[in-house]
Amino acid sequence: MGVTTNRYRFVVLAIGLMCLTSICSNYIIINFTFICMREDMSETVETGNGTFKSAYDYTQTEKSSIIWAVAIGTIIGTFPINYFYIKYGARYPFLIAGITSTVSTFLIPAAARLGLTALLIVRFFQGLAYSADFAAIGLVCVRWAPLSETAIYIAFLTSFTPISAIITNAVTGLLCSSSFGWRSSYYLHGAFGAISFLLWFFYYTDKPEISSRVSKKELRHIQKDKSAEHIEHKNDVPYKELLTSPAILCVWFNAFCEMSAMILLSTYSPTYFRNVFGFKVETTGLLVSLTTVAQLPCKLAAGLASDRIKFLSEKVKMNIFNTLAVGVVGAMFCFVGFIPLDLKWVAVVVFSLIHTLSSCNCGGFYKCGTYVARQHAHVVIATIQFMKCVALFTAPALVSAVVDDDSNKMQWAVVFVCCGVVMIIANLLSFPVFTDQPAPWTTSKSKSIENKVEMNEVRNFLKKLTLLNASGMNFDFHLPCISHIYKL
Repeated sequence: MGVTTNRYRFVVLAIGLMCLTSICSNYIIINFTFICMREDMSETVETGNGTFKSAYDYTQTEKSSIIWAVAIGTIIGTFPINYFYIKYGARYPFLIAGITSTVSTFLIPAAARLGLTALLIVRFFQGLAYSADFAAIGLVCVRWAPLSETAIYIAFLTSFTPISAIITNAVTGLLCSSSFGWRSSYYLHGAFGAISFLLWFFYYTDKPEISSRVSKKELRHIQKDKSAEHIEHKNDVPYKELLTSPAILCVWFNAFCEMSAMILLSTYSPTYFRNVFGFKVETTGLLVSLTTVAQLPCKLAAGLASDRIKFLSEKVKMNIFNTLAVGVVGAMFCFVGFIPLDLKWVAVVVFSLIHTLSSCNCGGFYKCGTYVARQHAHVVIATIQFMKCVALFTAPALVSAVVDDDSNKMQWAVVFVCCGVVMIIANLLSFPVFTDQPAPWTTSKSKSIENKVEMNEVRNFLKKLTLLNASGMNFDFHLPCISHIYKL
């Protein structure tokens, strides 16, 4: 018996995580290379007063545009890619997204040299690729995750964000300070993406039931307690019901607030540590990585706790984990901007705690969305992706509106407080509407209605026989047998 006997779903999980991490890493590399690109004088432009600066020394507005290019690509790509996922499954659409991400990452250094317009175009394609990430998470969970392991799957797959931040910031920080330069980080990440999606192509399938690598025992475990509609991968998505469900709307609002905060940190924490607290470039890279590293074990622990704790109801657990991930994190955001400059290591600890507590989202709004939507969970999670795209606009827009001096701590404090207050409001709204029950539109009503009609017809027929029968025999006695024959 092989190592993966009865555990092939974890092979799929690991490969899926690699691919998700690759796409995310490819688009966030530039958040760190902004720091070292400005010091690259291999290409210069005249500033107008006889002096020169690096062609890669972008203004705050240009940086926001570079970030927004990804957001635009992701927004445009989210709903088309979701359509292709519903129609064709995840294997080929996600593969195409991976190829797009890999190629565009290789092209970033050349595009930056050609100018801002070329860079924005390539970043747009990175955004198109990134739009495939969250729907892929949803489909992998729907197809491969047993209901009893839902939070664990979500925790593992959504950890691609901190993993990509840890690896990318640390590696890019070292490469930027070395003789290889900032360009080498893009080539290294591109190579990793190519390897990851080759593995995806060869080992992933959308149908565990037809995979020769999945044992009958494992398949029973994957399908346990799932409805027929869930197992049969029904493609009719009740969009109207999704868009009017209070629980789903609250899930999306909480996700948007949490995503906005995390994007703010991942995008601007290198700048904040470097320009406000004065850390060196290489130290900044390591610190940004360290502030997110604690998130990984916490995310997995939160997923395990959410699935394994039995003395609390699922609804209570959802509210607890959502409060930690959204409410408490919001309160910490309100505080972090006021930490004095001479306590910079306290700021590092608080940033680490924010990342750590945010990892509880797998047992909060993510799990609620999955439990309520069931086989349509990929649509809910894909829309969370859309919320993240919008957050890619709102977070930089807020910074652009408030911060005109990267080294002004009080301007950053205003940004942090705005995020924190909205997160607290979102968390309070979740208490009355979060639930662990599947929505009525996740099961087909037509079959049960049809069965009732047939049953009534049979009952009426038997009553007529009773009236006609001279002996007065009650044919209702035979109704269970007839019901069994009709499979009603």
